[in-house]
Amino acid sequence: MHSTFKSHDGLEIAYHVDDFTPPWAKPETVLLLHPAMGNSTRWFSWMPTLLHKYRVIRMDLRGHGNSGMPAESDPFSLDLLVQDASQLIDLAGEGSVHVVGNSAGGYVAQQLAIQHPKQVGTLALYAATPGLKHSHAPTWIPKIKEIGLKPFLAQTIHERFDDTADPELVQWFIEQTGSNDPAFITRFVLHMCTHDFMDELGKIQCPTLIVAAGKESIGHADAYAEMQKRIPNARLQYIDTAAHNICDGYPQRCVQYLMDFLSKA
Repeated sequence: MHSTFKSHDGLEIAYHVDDFTPPWAKPETVLLLHPAMGNSTRWFSWMPTLLHKYRVIRMDLRGHGNSGMPAESDPFSLDLLVQDASQLIDLAGEGSVHVVGNSAGGYVAQQLAIQHPKQVGTLALYAATPGLKHSHAPTWIPKIKEIGLKPFLAQTIHERFDDTADPELVQWFIEQTGSNDPAFITRFVLHMCTHDFMDELGKIQCPTLIVAAGKESIGHADAYAEMQKRIPNARLQYIDTAAHNICDGYPQRCVQYLMDFLSKA
C-alpha cells in the first residue's frame, strides 16, 4: 500500500506498508530507512524474507523517491528527517517498531533512537557511522558539478560495490541513484558532513545491531568498533569488503543478520 502524510512543516512524505502475514497474526513492525540518493525500492531484495514474519514500512526520505522536495529556501536538517520518521511511527499506531537504517538512513535511525527512545524497540544500522563529518564526502560535490551525478557514480562505483556484484544491479543502482536532483543531493550530503554524534551514542538504550563493511572508506571502518563500545547493548557484524553498499551487494547476508538479531532481541 502506497500512502503519504503531511509532515509538521507541510511537506508530503511518501511511504509503503507491506503485510503478508496471516490475517489472524499480530506481526511486529519493521521500519526501513534508505540511504542518501536512494528510495524505498532499494529494499526490494530484503522484502521476501522480512514479509514472512513482519509488517514492513518503507519511507521515502524527504527529497527522495515519491516524497516532496524541499524548496531551496526551505529549512533542511537531520532533525527534520527524524521528525518525519517519528511522525510516521505515530501514524502506524504501533508505539514502538524495529528501526533499520542504511547509511544516511542510519543517521536518521540513530538520532530517532536518541531523541525518541520509546518509539524504537530495536535498532539495526548498516554502513552507518554517526554522521559524515570525518569522511571524504565533501570532495564528491565539485566532481558531481563538473561531470554530473551518473558519471560520478560510475567513476566511483568501486567505493560502493565490489567485483562480486551483479552488473545489472550496479547499472540499475547508477540509473536510480543518478536520477536524483543534484542540487538537493549537494545540500543533503554537505549537511550530513556537519554531523558527528559519536558522543551521543551512549543515549541509545535499545538492543542494537551494527553491520559494517570491514574495509570501507566512505564511513571509515574503524568507527564501528567505537560505536559498539559507546552503545550499551550493541552487537557488531562485519562483512569483509571495501564496498559501502552492503545492503545492495550482500542483501541476503544483511537481512539474515537482521532476522537472527530480531529473533533474540
